[in-house]
Amino acid sequence: MSAWVLPDHVADVLPSEARHIEELRRELLDTARGYGYELVMPPLLEHLESLLTGTGEALDLQTFKLVDQLSGRTLGLRADTTPQVARIDAHLLGRTSLTRLCYCGPVLHTRPARPHATREPLQLGAEIYGHAGPEADLEVLQLALDCLSVARVSDLQVDLADARIPASLLQAQDTSEAQRHEIHAALAIKDASTLNRLTSDFAPVVRDGLRALVGLYGDVHVLDEAAARLPATAEITQSLAQLRWLAEQVPGAAISFDLGDSRGYAYYSGMRFAIYAKGASDALARGGRYDGVGAVFGHRIDRDRPAVGFSLDLKEVVAAVKPLALRAAIRAPWGNSATLRTAIAALRRRGETVVCVLPGHESEVDEFHCDRELTEAAGQWVVQAL
Repeated sequence: MSAWVLPDHVADVLPSEARHIEELRRELLDTARGYGYELVMPPLLEHLESLLTGTGEALDLQTFKLVDQLSGRTLGLRADTTPQVARIDAHLLGRTSLTRLCYCGPVLHTRPARPHATREPLQLGAEIYGHAGPEADLEVLQLALDCLSVARVSDLQVDLADARIPASLLQAQDTSEAQRHEIHAALAIKDASTLNRLTSDFAPVVRDGLRALVGLYGDVHVLDEAAARLPATAEITQSLAQLRWLAEQVPGAAISFDLGDSRGYAYYSGMRFAIYAKGASDALARGGRYDGVGAVFGHRIDRDRPAVGFSLDLKEVVAAVKPLALRAAIRAPWGNSATLRTAIAALRRRGETVVCVLPGHESEVDEFHCDRELTEAAGQWVVQAL
């Protein structure tokens, strides 16, 4: 095999795309900062048990594992940053007040999430710790929408669900962990026949409720249908009311509901959302509520804190929008003149891109659009339009 061949689903990022990703990274972190989020930078690898705590089997299967040659302990290369941010909130910051944190960095997956997906996403996300109310849910959803707007993604569709709805139904039925896993898997892909088989001996109210979830997707009328077809438990009633309230707080956005969406059931504890865009093969941003994710990291104090957040892959977002135009630049001659070098330095301090043309390479500027030129006139260096 050639030394330059990369592993499957791993790729280099070349100049134009890399510039787009980096500029977007800065814009989105600034957007999060505008909401009051503090930036954290967790390490790429840490002890495996910390990375996998409370995340379920799926993340374990996605995590690369290796042995630390210093301690002999098993380490993991993070497949998701949220457990690390939960550890920072619980163990390092230890605040009892509201905490807003954001991050951006690579994660690694043992397998691609779907065909043609990268195994090295560049994950950006934001999380709120310490507030259990729907106000935090709304803020996180609005921030996710603002980030995609900043990225110039259009035709957005927000899909809402709530993990408490299928969980509430299953609580009323004695099932094994394996049964629950199969039921959630059938709900996730809307496999009605498998769900019918799995629930054939369930209590009628549970059986009928779970089977109804397969078809409870669509516009806001789905909430009315759910209220009529699902048991009127306090948890389900509250979930439907909060989903309706959340949708009403985002005017102008296209909102849909999928009450049977059971992906991430071992992780999410309440409202969850996915944001899609026309032409994208999958959701560009996902988020929701995952209360108690930091409980295991507590140190002398209870860290079973409410938490809600979202994440996205910057590489996927960039692939979903138009490429950026070439960056405007000033072409300058190469020379030893002190006045020339002073003029170039002054332009760069003002934020201009100045590309010095090295001898013999006058027509080799690819990534920049040199629309101006630094020329000497009457003993002075001046910028002229090309």
